[in-house]
Amino acid sequence: MNQTIARLEQAGKTYQTGDQTIVALQPTTLEFRLGELTLIIGPSGSGKTTLLSLLGCVIYPSTGDLWVDGHHVNNMKTKALSKLRLNTIGFVFQSFNLLAPLNAEGNVAIPLQLQGVGASETQKRVEAALSMVGMTDRRFNLPKQLSGGQQQRVAIARALVTNPKLILCDEPTASLDKNSVSVVMDELRLLADQGKSVAVVTHDPRLKQYAHRIIEVENGIARETQTASSI
Repeated sequence: MNQTIARLEQAGKTYQTGDQTIVALQPTTLEFRLGELTLIIGPSGSGKTTLLSLLGCVIYPSTGDLWVDGHHVNNMKTKALSKLRLNTIGFVFQSFNLLAPLNAEGNVAIPLQLQGVGASETQKRVEAALSMVGMTDRRFNLPKQLSGGQQQRVAIARALVTNPKLILCDEPTASLDKNSVSVVMDELRLLADQGKSVAVVTHDPRLKQYAHRIIEVENGIARETQTASSI
């Protein structure tokens, strides 16, 4: 069995608005393992982004327990949580979140600069990350000079450059054309096959073909519905 990188045990999230309690995610028990691409699928407002935010250590669970890379997130201070995110988790967003004044190399280098990695080592790792997503020939291009698919591949390289164990993707294909969707999802599936844990939030059922496992979220309830053997 593949190693578990993140585990929720009856972990849920609620928000208080005045005297009203909003349940964003019902108590959920799930595991996310290395070597798997897990698709988290559901309609808008279903709770899937809340689940991703918990995995990304962006929010604390209101109930239950969360472990990421052996750390009990419930008990971690903000500074330790930031360090865990920086060193263990890579994020890929729908809107790419590339900095317009920086070229592809500059954007990919940002997490390493935050880690305090030296210039020579940074250059080597940036080149390797861009090579992994087939963007070496575009390394000096600004985001505005790249297509949507190319920008997303640079964003994936940025997520990869710190060699994270867990890669979290929030609607990574929603802004892409059909051909770019295939390229990006093939890249993410390959990363999972090479040993990363990749979690992809989407509302698009066409992405099911790329998944090892599928978790469906509806009305704040998350449950695993399919594995690769049943697709």
